[in-house]
Amino acid sequence: MTSTIKRCAVIGGGIIGVAVARELTRKLPEVQVTVYEKEDRLAAHQTGHNSGVVHAGLYYEPGGLKATLCRRGVHLLQEFCADRGLPYEACGKLVIAQTPEESARLDKIFIRAQANGVPGARMLTGGQIREVEPNAVGLSALHSPETAIVDYAAITAALADDVRAAGGDIRLGQEVTSLEQHAQGVVVGTRDGRDHYDLVVACAGLQSDRLAAATGEPAAPRIVPFFGQYFLLGQEARESVKGLIYPVPDPRHPFLGVHLTKRIDGEMMLGPNAFISFGRESYSWQDINPRDVMNYAAFPGFWNFARQNIPSAVREFSTVVSRRKFVREAVRFVPALEGATVRPGTRGVRAQAMNADGTLVDDFVIARRRNMVLVRNAPSPGATSSMAIAEYIVQQALQE
Repeated sequence: MTSTIKRCAVIGGGIIGVAVARELTRKLPEVQVTVYEKEDRLAAHQTGHNSGVVHAGLYYEPGGLKATLCRRGVHLLQEFCADRGLPYEACGKLVIAQTPEESARLDKIFIRAQANGVPGARMLTGGQIREVEPNAVGLSALHSPETAIVDYAAITAALADDVRAAGGDIRLGQEVTSLEQHAQGVVVGTRDGRDHYDLVVACAGLQSDRLAAATGEPAAPRIVPFFGQYFLLGQEARESVKGLIYPVPDPRHPFLGVHLTKRIDGEMMLGPNAFISFGRESYSWQDINPRDVMNYAAFPGFWNFARQNIPSAVREFSTVVSRRKFVREAVRFVPALEGATVRPGTRGVRAQAMNADGTLVDDFVIARRRNMVLVRNAPSPGATSSMAIAEYIVQQALQE
């Protein structure tokens, strides 16, 4: 198929889309690569609103796509940041258990971490926690010293520089309105016209299901947006935490809950919570998109999910309406944060793929439709795995 590809298009200017474009220029140096991004800048949505964590691969099913691409992605990000002089800080992460039940779940996570080859992962007793985080408390903990933080928007910009240097074209402010499969190739339509390509890769994130449905793919999994609010610790409390502190995932709740995350600029974040958003790209309460709300309100899967997760909704909503409750969640792990001042930080919107029965899609979902590759779900660790996802997509596309 390689010899028949002369022109490629990538839809989406987040880190995955730009990484795919770069990989195409590397594997097919004679091919013209064009990136379409509807915003006036790259990394405008999920890439530019996330925590900046480079996940080590603690939680994922060994041998699964998430685990494999996460570990490969970490290696590629390390190399890329070192090569470009971009900040990459292995500040380390503690997953802390507060109860015997959480300790038992944490032991199972440790087994997965070992199977996934997470470097340096080790279990700590309650007394050993303070050797890593002097102000943290818990019954036991899993320490991942190589978990790191980066600036994903800066990485995206550097990837884009490579695309342009290889002769690729990045078109900002160009929203793709249609994709038409022809006998040979795909026609990409925008408000400015139509262009023909031999291969199209769609990495549309929050709009991925709509773009897929426009090509004739099934409407599900559907994207249901959940916002996540972060707060920033005041200067007086910032030094209380050295790296990342996470709770043990609770299978009764679909989302992780409040945690502490050091940011690459030195700020310390609390969050995020997770609650239904009033728009796929709504970053404030005042920003309401009726079309997006109606889209999930008319989706039976959303109501199935809601019925099954009422306790989780109550938990998350309490942190939405009460900043004190938000901080109290963090105080469970770091008592020194009691009374700490916080201010609003970034707010992101998660592109959560949901099945018709209300179950959440946990793994990466990459669909192939003749001359198109559609990234339908790229949850965390999507940013960590971005360069490995790009390798995987391009390899699959060229094989077929």
